[in-house]
Parts: sequence; structure tokens; C-alpha cells
Amino acid sequence: MTPASLDTLFTWIRTESPTGDRAGVNLMMDLVVAQMQDAPVAVERVPGTEGLGDVLVLRAGPRTDEPAILIMSHLDTVHPVGTIEKDLPLRVEGDRLYGPGVYDMKGGAWFCLEAFKDVARKGTAARPLVFLVTPDEEIGSPITRPMIEDFGRRSAYALVTEPARDNGQIVTARKGVGRFDVHVEGRPAHAGSRHKDGRNAIYEAARQILAVEAMTDYAKGITTTVGMVSGGTAVNTIPQHCRFPVDLRVETVADGEAVTAALLGLKPQHPDFKVTVTGGMNRPPYERTEATSKLFDHAKALAAEIGFDLVSAPRAGGGSDGNFTAALGIPTLDGLGIDGDGAHTLQEYGLISSIAPRQKLMMRLLETL
Repeated sequence: MTPASLDTLFTWIRTESPTGDRAGVNLMMDLVVAQMQDAPVAVERVPGTEGLGDVLVLRAGPRTDEPAILIMSHLDTVHPVGTIEKDLPLRVEGDRLYGPGVYDMKGGAWFCLEAFKDVARKGTAARPLVFLVTPDEEIGSPITRPMIEDFGRRSAYALVTEPARDNGQIVTARKGVGRFDVHVEGRPAHAGSRHKDGRNAIYEAARQILAVEAMTDYAKGITTTVGMVSGGTAVNTIPQHCRFPVDLRVETVADGEAVTAALLGLKPQHPDFKVTVTGGMNRPPYERTEATSKLFDHAKALAAEIGFDLVSAPRAGGGSDGNFTAALGIPTLDGLGIDGDGAHTLQEYGLISSIAPRQKLMMRLLETL
């Protein structure tokens, strides 16, 4: 890595872009457009909807009807604006580059775009290349999922620049992700003079949470998590309402369907309460197929030529846009981004030494698939 290259990546990290900050995300899109200006790359910018940032579709390679290689990166992060000023300042400590979003996933997006640009300049792509840069992955890709699936159906392979796992492992399978919202309604009353008349929605929600958490089955790879609860209006009032979201992770489509039915079928344990559940599977399971295994073997051979050992990680618990393409039967490699650790935390960092070899791997994939 040259100092000039690092300076460019520093600019990316300084440009904070949490999903809900449309202006910040669009500044990131501006940086990508500028990055492509001196390369034979067709740039299409699709305005974002629902208050979210824009989408970029970058095209390069031969202009044929042959199925393309689809590369996917997202430029939204989870860190709120201001994180870089106080809680996670941009800094280099040895091989570690710290900063909000550097690992998940600006580091990987940046060097993979550089690889894409280099292949476009050299004209060495064997098939059409489509690079989809999205603004909404961290919230489940609500506006870009249809685009991802549309491009996926017209592609031979999908490559995802999410961060590498421990010690640079690549991702070839992920759990499916479900998201649900539960609303419990009881009956309000004064906590002192009318306590007997009330029906405590928080109390009923607690019983429902026990039922939800009991759906976790580690042997099957099923986890259910209630990470937030909100309810009540005052300490001396029996609460009428309580709400909580549920995070579901599953390894198979069948388990996703079964647990979804169980969650949507939650019933109050007392007739004076009402329980309403909405939601469903947000990302289908990304299961490793024979075609994906062959794609991984090809990538592993390329990595060996470059000089490093590429290892496949166990099934990842987190979802990505690769779940969508894999579910369509498209051979999908994920975790092609920067190595490091601390995604979604205030200890997030990327390993500078991982950039050059992984950038070369991306170039070779684009040239040989």
C-alpha cells in the first residue's frame, strides 16, 4: 500500500455514512463516481427511495449477452455520525487501521473497486462485469433487494466484498435472517388506586419473551433473540402497551418457515391481552452448493498463485446481500473484503497487510471466471 492509496481510504473512513444519513451515504457514492472517472466504466446512478441513499451500477468488460460477474458492496455503516470524532478515531497502530466502517466494509469495497477499475482499464475481463454499490445493506436491503435479485438472475457468479472472517477466511455459507415485531396490548390503570383493574402489558410481554427465547435450538443452528423492549408511560401507571423486536437466525429454509409460523402464531396467555406479531424472513439461508464449492476451489487456487492460503469459514451467523444471490442458485463467494475484526463495535479495525493480496485475488477472479 502506498501512502497515496491510504490517504484515499482515509477519506472514505472520514466520510461517515450511517444508513439513515442519506447525505453521508451519497457523499460516499460521489467518491465512488470520482474514483471511476479515469476508467472505461459506465456509471448509472439510481436515486434512492424511502429516505435512503442512491445506488450505483457500474459496468465494465466485454459488451456481450454472456452472463456477468456480479460484484456487490454496501457503503452504509452502523456507526452514528460523530463516532470518528470521539469514540472510534481514525488511526493506524502497526498493521491495524481503526475507524468506523473500515472493516464492515469500506476497506473491502474500496480495494475491490480498485481491482474492478484496473481490470476495466486493462480490458482483461473474460465476461461482462457489473458492480452494484448499495446504501441499505445494514438494515436488510429493503430498496435494493429487487435489484440484487434481478442482476443475480442474469449473472454467472456473485462476489461479495463483506469483510473476511478470522484470519482472512472466506464465506461460503450464511444463516438466514428473520425480523419480527411483537406488540402486546393490555389495560391501563392507576398503579395505586386501580391496580386490580389493570392488565400489565410488560408482564405479558415478559411471558412472550420467554416463549420466544425458548425457540432457540443450538443443535439445529436456530437462534431467537429479543434485544430491545419498550413499554409503559409512567412508573405509577399499569402499562397498556409493550413492544419488542425479535431477531431470528436459521440454517435451512424449512427451519425458517417453521419458526416463522411459531412466531406469527404467538398467543396471549390471558384473554385480557392482545398479541400482534408482524414480520418474516428478511434474508434466505445461504447454503453452500456444489457450484459454490467449485468457485471457492478456483479462488483458493488463485490465492495460492498469489502467495497465500484461502480458507473457507464455518457457516457465518450474520446475513449479507450474498444470501439473496445464493438463494437463487448463483455460485456466490462472500467475505472477499478486508481482514480485521470488530464489526459494529468501537474497536473496529482492518489489517492493512491484507489489502494488496486480496485486491490481487479480486482482480484474478474478474479475469478468470
